[in-house]
Amino acid sequence: MIEEFKYFILGLIQGITEFFPISSSGHIELFKYVANVAHNDPVLLMITVHFATALSTIFVYQGRIKNIIRGIIIQYDKSAVSFCLKLLLSTIPIILTFIFLDSYIDNMFHNATVLVCIMLVCTGLLLISTVFIKENQNEINYKHAFFMGLAQAIAILPGISRSGSTISTAIFFKIERKKAAEFSFLMGLAPIIGGAIFKMINYTTGVITIDEIRGLLIAFFTAFFSGLFACRYMIKIVQNNSLHYFGFYCILIGLGFLVFIIL
Repeated sequence: MIEEFKYFILGLIQGITEFFPISSSGHIELFKYVANVAHNDPVLLMITVHFATALSTIFVYQGRIKNIIRGIIIQYDKSAVSFCLKLLLSTIPIILTFIFLDSYIDNMFHNATVLVCIMLVCTGLLLISTVFIKENQNEINYKHAFFMGLAQAIAILPGISRSGSTISTAIFFKIERKKAAEFSFLMGLAPIIGGAIFKMINYTTGVITIDEIRGLLIAFFTAFFSGLFACRYMIKIVQNNSLHYFGFYCILIGLGFLVFIIL
């Protein structure tokens, strides 16, 4: 029961922090540090919970995704084609990062607790800085999409929030906040699903026990349903210019864990 509860908490952390700008990878690393979970087979667990949050995004934006697909395939709507091209452009930095730095990325997550703490503080400072940016109604263009893609690539660092860095980048360009959140979540689908598929193809494991399967299912459904809540609520948070509150939280957690580790 204790192990199952750990999987539940880990799924909850992934579902909430994938959308809230507080770094899912950072919080999972900190949780693994204190709870001693997912050490035997962490890759399969990460694939499972990332697929769950990707499905949450698809569920929330299913109408928007259908319109984009319909606009490209059936109607050849120029705005839909342009939006899709911007999403593709935004994935280029992270694809190049995985191609050239894949081995370094894996090494970053070994004993990364101190790095996570430092990067959480950096994330916090970034989020707090958005409060000083006045909102505008700018549309996302190709330059904005590329720079948001760069932010997403940097967010590979454990402790840097993907949603926080990409949405903050859009806010600095004075993009309409709701559109910034939408683009951030949709642009994350390709690398999340693609990365999970790539890891699954290259993944080898021994026999998976019934207890492990039960834990994976608990983590998956917890991540999916908590992700639904977090994705919808995050849109309202961005519109209300409330990202800086998460910034204070990130700094507090980062410094708090750093003191805990040192002591």
